[in-house]
Amino acid sequence: MKRRVAGILEMDAMKLPRRKFLHLAAGAAALPLLSRIARAQAYPTRPVRLIVGWPPGGGADTVSRIVGQWLSERLGQQVIIENRPGASTNISAQAVINSPPDGYTLLFYSASTLINTIMFHNLPFDVRRDIAPVSGLVAYPMVLVAHPSVPAKTVAELIAHAKANPGKVTMASFGTGSASHLAGELFNMMAGINLVHVPYRGGAPMVTDLIAGQVQVGFDVMVTSLPQIRTGALRALGVAGNNRFDMLPDVPTIAETLPGYEARTWAGIGAPKGTPPEIIARLNRDINAGLANPTIRARLGDLGTIPMIFTATEFGAYVAAESEKWAKVIQFAGIKPE
Repeated sequence: MKRRVAGILEMDAMKLPRRKFLHLAAGAAALPLLSRIARAQAYPTRPVRLIVGWPPGGGADTVSRIVGQWLSERLGQQVIIENRPGASTNISAQAVINSPPDGYTLLFYSASTLINTIMFHNLPFDVRRDIAPVSGLVAYPMVLVAHPSVPAKTVAELIAHAKANPGKVTMASFGTGSASHLAGELFNMMAGINLVHVPYRGGAPMVTDLIAGQVQVGFDVMVTSLPQIRTGALRALGVAGNNRFDMLPDVPTIAETLPGYEARTWAGIGAPKGTPPEIIARLNRDINAGLANPTIRARLGDLGTIPMIFTATEFGAYVAAESEKWAKVIQFAGIKPE
């Protein structure tokens, strides 16, 4: 009896009009796509983690918490900031890359993260390949700061002091191969001096030791150094960008002493490769809405950062251009991971 029923069903299927059969087959094939779109439209249904490769209290952490609070309100789900410092942000990058590509684990994607991929040749991942660009966040103007005990009040005086004391002036950075480190090595090359590199695990501990006089000078983002410059705990010698900074109008650019010098860092958001484009588009739209919001822009501006509004495609192109630029600096300076 069962065989007879099965046979009848098979015959009925064979009698289906070809057009109807193809229509049903196409509908079945579209089910996974429809399911993915439905999940993307429902996103998010639980908290989202933003993994930050720097310790609490630094520039990256501050910016991520401002944007995370805004994004929590837009998404209707909490965005949890998870600090995972170490290995020059490689730990945070790998944690995100190893996560499911579902939009619930995001990466605070910084210039240092990109630089590491260029510098570390034995990494089990490549952020350029394994991280999908989601959105830009901010550009960080950088500044050359010194402890007040350093007998130099200008860039020219620092260069003269370093030449008179070769190998004795220490230069802090927030990690080997970080944008801070590269800014210092570029300064060394162009000035013909040898500031001794002292790496830290982030901007906050670096500034702590600068204030204490444990190290003498350093290249830092405005976010962490600006408050210390305002109180006099640190002395600003020069701004690393092309133009003077509005909040430090009396501080000249380094380029006014070393023509052509320019260094800056930046941050954005990335997601594991394979994250649905609908989710990336949603995140990009909501993040950009925050960067355009007057209140958020003012808070980020007070920190000394400049919002970077990109589409996901534009952010990907920006990352590619930065990769090419810093690869040349790393090769020229012979910088290797420690």
